[in-house]
Amino acid sequence: MNFLAHLLLSGSPAHTPQYDDIVVGNFAAEAVRGRAGLLAYPEPVQRGIRLHRFIDSFTDTHPVVRRTTARLREAGLGKWAGVVADMGYDHLLARDFVRHHPAEPLPDFAQRQYTLLHARRHEIPERLQPLLHHMRHGDWLTGYAHPAGLQQALLGLSRRVPAGAVMATGAAAFLAELSAYEDDFMEFWPELRAGVEGNSAAF
Repeated sequence: MNFLAHLLLSGSPAHTPQYDDIVVGNFAAEAVRGRAGLLAYPEPVQRGIRLHRFIDSFTDTHPVVRRTTARLREAGLGKWAGVVADMGYDHLLARDFVRHHPAEPLPDFAQRQYTLLHARRHEIPERLQPLLHHMRHGDWLTGYAHPAGLQQALLGLSRRVPAGAVMATGAAAFLAELSAYEDDFMEFWPELRAGVEGNSAAF
């Protein structure tokens, strides 16, 4: 799953102890490697890093996600199929955000995340700092809700990642079989949420 899903699965300010720390860790985890990297952070932030790693592991090994990535590989995405699947799922989550998170509109949720992460940016690994800046100023989280936003995100990634040019075609491939990916996402997302809730004591 991509940034929107990770942030949403961090919980909520009203019901999740040390919520801000978990959000920071969940976001920072994208650039935190190994046990040494984990232990460099205070325990509450470590919880967010462990949550991020659980989400990634659960997602990468789930049969529904593997069905999605297999279809995208057949569409020509090759080794980048998993990245396109992650971003495509975030598109579907953003597009129907009120269905999955009725307590808060997507623009409000997004601005709350940007404000929190910007305030604690000194805790985020240096290589993620430019990404956070562009995410905040370009309002990526809200932009994911639109096909053009998905296209823009994958196009930008295709230019930044070595040998990633094929990702420029990712949005078109995903949208070409949208109904199939919608079915995959609607089967997978409740299971991911249940997995996170069921394992929360381990984070």
